Amino acid sequence: MAARIRKNDQVVVLSGRDKGKRGRVLTVSPAAGTAKVENVNFVKRHTRANPQKNIKGGILEKEAALPLAVLQLVCRSCQKPTRLGTKVAEDGKKVRACKKCGAVLE
Repeated sequence: MAARIRKNDQVVVLSGRDKGKRGRVLTVSPAAGTAKVENVNFVKRHTRANPQKNIKGGILEKEAALPLAVLQLVCRSCQKPTRLGTKVAEDGKKVRACKKCGAVLE
């Protein structure tokens, strides 16, 4: 199934530890059904220093992937979490559209 959420979309987290947080999608992995969201779902990673790759050691915090099922798209025009529909544009292509206000999300 194709992922409806794409890179650089604004999303809101529906459940879990970060419920209610909004952020921009950094990466999407449709095969795994996950996405990384900016400033959401931080995990601590213990890393060993590697001078050859210019990596400092210590405890790093970074975003971890979230399941696409707990994310909902935020419409750019009405700023509300919404489901996606499709519309046919003037040039005949299908485009994503907001179910609440009908705005095109491309």
